[in-house]
Amino acid sequence: MKYSIELACDSSQEWLDAVMADFDAFLQDHADCERKASAMAMSLVAKYPDRTDIIPELIETGIEELEHFRDVFAIMKERGVPLSKEIGKDPYVQPLMALTHGGTPGTRFRDRLLIASVIECRGCERFRLVSEALEDPELSRFYKLLWTSEAKHGNIFVKMALNYFDEKDVYQRLEVLMQEEAKILQGLKIRSALH
Repeated sequence: MKYSIELACDSSQEWLDAVMADFDAFLQDHADCERKASAMAMSLVAKYPDRTDIIPELIETGIEELEHFRDVFAIMKERGVPLSKEIGKDPYVQPLMALTHGGTPGTRFRDRLLIASVIECRGCERFRLVSEALEDPELSRFYKLLWTSEAKHGNIFVKMALNYFDEKDVYQRLEVLMQEEAKILQGLKIRSALH
């Protein structure tokens, strides 16, 4: 049984150019995203306490995302980059999460897991691009480690969904969500941010 997914479109060179042109802004957004990812994993534990098969993996994912935040914060501190004063609404994640509205509580749960997988896979792709574009060897190595971790997280969320839902249903819905994610991504303003 496979657990991985493939994105429906690639990130643009324009996005990567924007990140490289203002890397400190990217770091600020990246730190915010890691905090939100950790909180999202823990919110799934709080919202679905009866889904005990996946709680250990959600806890581990939440801890890993918080460790990523710690590591990004250390880089920011070294560079003199402050944390954002506010964590704004993410123009990428918000419309993705809107795709969970409607349906049954079960299908909303499935969609939350699959959307988390898509978000993690997009992060993986983008961290890989950043790691390859960075000239600083330490930063490049850091982002290489991150993209391998994000790849694992994307797979974990698909695996979690397969604990509760039929494989065909999971992959059909995942395909729809990947197509929607591509439309959302292509409609976003290019900025020095993870999404």
